[in-house]
Amino acid sequence: MRLCFLVEEHYRHDGMPNEVIGQLTAWGHRVDVVRPGGSLLRMSEVVDAGAHDAWVLKTVSGGPGLTLLEAAAAAGATTVNDARSIRGVRDKALAAAIGRGRGLPLPPTYAVARPELLREIPASEYPLVVKPADGSSGRAVRLVSTPERLEAMLPVLAGEGMLIAQPYVPNPGTDLKVYGVGGELFATERCSPLHPDPTVRERRVPLSAEVAAIAAQVGSVYGLDLYGVDVLLGPEGPVVVDVNDFPSFRQVPDAAARVARAVLGLARAGGSAAPCLRPYPSLPVPIPAQASAGAGDGA
Repeated sequence: MRLCFLVEEHYRHDGMPNEVIGQLTAWGHRVDVVRPGGSLLRMSEVVDAGAHDAWVLKTVSGGPGLTLLEAAAAAGATTVNDARSIRGVRDKALAAAIGRGRGLPLPPTYAVARPELLREIPASEYPLVVKPADGSSGRAVRLVSTPERLEAMLPVLAGEGMLIAQPYVPNPGTDLKVYGVGGELFATERCSPLHPDPTVRERRVPLSAEVAAIAAQVGSVYGLDLYGVDVLLGPEGPVVVDVNDFPSFRQVPDAAARVARAVLGLARAGGSAAPCLRPYPSLPVPIPAQASAGAGDGA
């Protein structure tokens, strides 16, 4: 098969997706790598719908890669993760509206175009977690304890563009990252970006039935094939605080091969909505059946 990977400069030397590209190449597939942020793109010619079996995006939220992926989709090309689905989670304000409307356990979310508008949030909602609506990799996530603290932080927030704010979910200082890939779910526990603790080591952990069902629902709600979900175990149960398309898949066993097989399966199937997912290790979780794409193999 011939595949096109759109890889932003930020991820140029990262294991993900480079290890996936290496695995696909080792299996005999052709992979063309386009770096949207470091290339002059002649948009009238760069997208040829018949040249590749599938397009894969690994770029930062605000990078130009999504524009190129959308152009490929508009030309009839298969994309791994629908371009509209990616747009739906990369805009965190939009993601919150979609998720809450479909019954996902997301915290109440405020969105503002100017940080001074955050003053209108009731004091009863504090402490707040404030972050850019187009943020990624934990960038510029801030805990704002009081309205007075907000006043002091307004100059810093001024350069972040559109912002979202959510009431802080009390937690033990760790969160869960659940990955969906190739019809399986994997979970890792890691230090919360709001509570940095160098003694907390990232590790793979079993999935509870409740969290597994929520993670599977996330894939269905947003229409994602490969994704990650950040979950906090709050006092009232699991809360989804972020969703990512094509995450790092850290701690997932044989991650490069699993992701590569998933990409090939989706390319052969012509893309799909989120597959029916099962947790890993297997748990007897009642997850609603969804359309499933065959993962294929490496051959």
